[in-house]
Amino acid sequence: MSQTMQSAPPKDPLTIAEEWLKDGKEVAIATVIETWGSAPRPIGSHLVINKDGLFEGSVSGGCVEGAVVTEAADVIADGKPRLLEFGVADETAWEVGLSCGGRIKVYVERLG
Repeated sequence: MSQTMQSAPPKDPLTIAEEWLKDGKEVAIATVIETWGSAPRPIGSHLVINKDGLFEGSVSGGCVEGAVVTEAADVIADGKPRLLEFGVADETAWEVGLSCGGRIKVYVERLG
């Protein structure tokens, strides 16, 4: 008789952020606040990042998330929130891989 193993569903990024904060880690959260056209993730999507560079969740995909993680490290360091915009009309869109014809705005803030 074979037994099928099911993997646990992924944890909510907000729950992970709460756990990190309880463990005394410095944390930033990135939230998709606006989309236009073809966007990989809907408004309200979250990516949480801690000072150690660990992250969970998703606000876009590919290199866009790498850019958001980099900005989040600065937000953790200086405590100043940032509004990031990525879109096909933006020269950086091609650099970070958002060439799908859409645009997203991501708000990054420090928690705790």
